[in-house]
Amino acid sequence: MSKEELIEKVAQLQAHNVQLRNIIAKKIAPPSDAAMNERSFDFSKCHKMHVLLRILYLGWNYQGFACQEDSNETIEFHLMKAFLKCKLIASRDTSNYHRCGRTDKGVSSFGQVISLTVRAAEPGKPPLAYCKMLNRLLPNDIRAVAWREAAEGTSARFDCKSRSYKYYFPKSTLNLDVMNNAVKDLIGTHDFRNICKMDVGNGVTTFVRNIADAKVSTINDDKGGYQMCELSIVGNAFLWHQVRCIASLILLVGQGLEDSSIVKDLLDVQKNPRKPQYVLARPESLNLFKCDYEFDDWNIDEEEMQQVIETLQRLWTENQVKSVHLRKMLSELEPLVKCEVNGQISSILRRESKNYKPLLTRHKCQSLEDRIEHYAKKLYCL
Repeated sequence: MSKEELIEKVAQLQAHNVQLRNIIAKKIAPPSDAAMNERSFDFSKCHKMHVLLRILYLGWNYQGFACQEDSNETIEFHLMKAFLKCKLIASRDTSNYHRCGRTDKGVSSFGQVISLTVRAAEPGKPPLAYCKMLNRLLPNDIRAVAWREAAEGTSARFDCKSRSYKYYFPKSTLNLDVMNNAVKDLIGTHDFRNICKMDVGNGVTTFVRNIADAKVSTINDDKGGYQMCELSIVGNAFLWHQVRCIASLILLVGQGLEDSSIVKDLLDVQKNPRKPQYVLARPESLNLFKCDYEFDDWNIDEEEMQQVIETLQRLWTENQVKSVHLRKMLSELEPLVKCEVNGQISSILRRESKNYKPLLTRHKCQSLEDRIEHYAKKLYCL
């Protein structure tokens, strides 16, 4: 095993120990008074309706979107807790629940969508204020923003027509033109096994995906290295860590460390059947920005939307004040040195060593075929 693989294995074992401790703690914990009270509500007497719900969240302080056995700090945990608390569902298992995307630790979303069957108002009465009910109970960095009724079989995941991701980063000394030359090679249908984290252990053995659009652009009028940019990618479905891998490659190209042809080279799985080892771009810059469906007629409560905007404005103020502190410090200190310092990107994409080694000359991971054979042997031994 390589050094990177050993480090990953140690991290997995440590996480597994934490998971086991938390599972044991949950098993021996006595039921709470709230849990006892939940049993008295008779959902069989309630009207029900299948809905799609649009959610936004800042994922920086969470362990990811999906529920985990070893942590309560996930977006889904707080959502389910709120649904149960206001008695919109009896349980997750009986709610026909689906999520559109499963974002990782640190990743945010402006356009996540979930589908589930919830308690509804009696016929002839105004619909329940779902967003208002949930937002009373959710943390400030998780908000329900819109909902719509849907047919019983509608799935937030399987009925989604396209997903849009955005990855934010400072311009620093990056060459945006060559970055755009590189991202153009992503457009179309390709095998992305070298530009994702292969998840063969969970049954994923096909890595062909379609990218409808990809581009790099600036998003504000700031000057110099502090101008902010975004990588925008639209596709129908994405692989594990695919967008962060793309961001890593594009940032290497923008720094002049890789040629813009590196994307095309890694998409050629006949020429390069094994993925070279490279660092993932940090998750905090990533946003699942939009999930598109055949409709766009969401129900929005204007009064509640005003509250959501006010909440986000407060969060913006808190973070912008911190940003101004840092910017003022930099403006005072930068004139004191003769050489230009441009360290912004090192926070987004960690440099592995001072002497950069081109990707195609690096140690390679196992091929897809070798991984499939490895897991087949493990299953045979069970």
